[in-house]
Amino acid sequence: MEIKDILSRCDHTLLAQTATWEEIRALCDEGIRYGTASVCIPPCYVRAAKEYVEDRLTICTVIGFPNGYNTSTVKCFEAREAIALGADEIDMVINLGKLRAGLDGEVLEEIRDVKAACGDKILKVIIETCLLNEDEKIRMCQIVTDAGADYIKTSTGFSTAGATQADVALMGIHVGANVKVKAAGGISGLEDAEAFLKLGADRLGTSRVVKAVKGLGDGEKGEY
Repeated sequence: MEIKDILSRCDHTLLAQTATWEEIRALCDEGIRYGTASVCIPPCYVRAAKEYVEDRLTICTVIGFPNGYNTSTVKCFEAREAIALGADEIDMVINLGKLRAGLDGEVLEEIRDVKAACGDKILKVIIETCLLNEDEKIRMCQIVTDAGADYIKTSTGFSTAGATQADVALMGIHVGANVKVKAAGGISGLEDAEAFLKLGADRLGTSRVVKAVKGLGDGEKGEY
């Protein structure tokens, strides 16, 4: 697989609580330089990042992050505000407690409401696979499909584990044709990234792929 094709599927990510504007700006520079799908950044930096990159790079941010137990009203407000500040894509965290309690209808309604708040912007739904059993993961595939979201996403990267190849394969089987899969959390480098893409992931949430490409040297091209 061509390295540039892998990079074009990566949401180059920095969501650490300690992230500074200087670090976010450097992330944006790397996103532009290496042709990533987007940069995924904290909401507080969306306006500055959008003004900095203009139309050279897609800006993604997170809502209800990382725990997902904000009220639906708050999540919808976060989504609308982020878009007003310049976000092009939104990654939301589901209410895991409601899912585990069997309140699938409420989980679906919340995703549908956030999608409505996003308008024509892309919505990715983080289900935190490491905290779910197989039945719950399959149910979430159907819920995300029925809610009209654009992506189902494995992980926040802030919980007990990140993406696994088994979870990405499971999602690929159970989501509807309108939903794509994003693998995130713990993707270790180019080889790992390629494996997830070959399993059917359309996007990857990672900071390590750009680091791996930088380690190859700017002059190195071609396939991995």
